[in-house]
Amino acid sequence: MKKAFLIAVIFISSFAQAQQEVKVDILDALALKTVEVSYEYYTSEQSSIGISALFNFEKKSSDFRYNEELMITPYFRHYFTNNTNWNYFGEVFMGINTGEKEIEVEGSTIKQYKEYTDGALGIAFGSKYVSSGGFVIDVHAGLGRNMFSSESRSVVPRVGINLGYRF
Repeated sequence: MKKAFLIAVIFISSFAQAQQEVKVDILDALALKTVEVSYEYYTSEQSSIGISALFNFEKKSSDFRYNEELMITPYFRHYFTNNTNWNYFGEVFMGINTGEKEIEVEGSTIKQYKEYTDGALGIAFGSKYVSSGGFVIDVHAGLGRNMFSSESRSVVPRVGINLGYRF
């Protein structure tokens, strides 16, 4: 029992000592009426894992909007330098997304939509600035490809300017 308790304490303390970040994508919030929040956990000085959740509040009648209504995106990042303030990274992600595709029905002028759920595999690249006080600015861009449904769009964008805090 003591060994199990000791192992649990060591495991939990390893998470407490690791660097973590919480971020919000301001580009999506200001330009597209979407909210994307992210959590990132550093596994080493040059790699991290994270997850993002995007929620789309833009109306379907809008001129420009994301096709996805909801997208959950787990990702892995590798940082190319050891610089503590400015760093560049490459990212591999798997986005699980849901949305609606407009379909045409013969003899009807009313717009109808069919819901879909799909998974996109993709890559992104970006840069991150971390201040000595923990303030984070993260800029990234990339593309993924939906793989499982013929109802969804084939390409999924991953673009953002994130502001957050490292603790």
